[in-house]
Amino acid sequence: MILEVCAFNIQSCLIADKAGAARVELCADPLEGGTTPSYGLIQYALAHTHIPVWPMIRPRGGSYVFDDAEMAIILKDILVCRELGCPGIVTGVQLANGKIDTVQMKHIVDIAYPMMVSCHKVFDETPDAFEALDGLIDAGCVRVLTSGLQKTALEGAHLLAKLVKHSAGRITIMPGGTVRSNNIASLARVTGAQEFHSSGVISRGLVNFSDEAEVRQMVAALQAV
Repeated sequence: MILEVCAFNIQSCLIADKAGAARVELCADPLEGGTTPSYGLIQYALAHTHIPVWPMIRPRGGSYVFDDAEMAIILKDILVCRELGCPGIVTGVQLANGKIDTVQMKHIVDIAYPMMVSCHKVFDETPDAFEALDGLIDAGCVRVLTSGLQKTALEGAHLLAKLVKHSAGRITIMPGGTVRSNNIASLARVTGAQEFHSSGVISRGLVNFSDEAEVRQMVAALQAV
């Protein structure tokens, strides 16, 4: 079992690496739930960590319904990440009815290759989790971050378990949403998931840094399950 750390700054990337996390989801703007980080930050994180760095590709906060100009920006950002040598990216596009835009997601997967593509928590806005999951599998996504269509992964744990079973190894279900060292082991046992997502931030202030001790405790808890 592995832990992915959501990092909003280079300090959190370095902490995740040092504390034993397996991967970084690199984002900007935590108040918006994550947007595309700067290319300088991406490049520095790639050069100074020993674990995979997957940037989020999201041009703005708010809804995940994007117009033609925003889609052009998304595709350009993906190409830049590919040129920088990122192993994968994290993104998501939805239709006005809340469903995943699987046509655009398939196009993104094709453009991103050989990078892999993970779908972020736009998934939790879908009206039908199983239809959305099948659509992401067909599009070629390798992972989906979800709290089981609830505010937190604990609240969505039973649906998460059903999604893990439904996925049947075709895509990775990664629980996220208030995942902490005091609940990650029980989430692992209930859901059957193999990957988990957390910022590791336990004290929020002007700058949100991951807490090294918290990340270490989550990694240890997963290893003990």
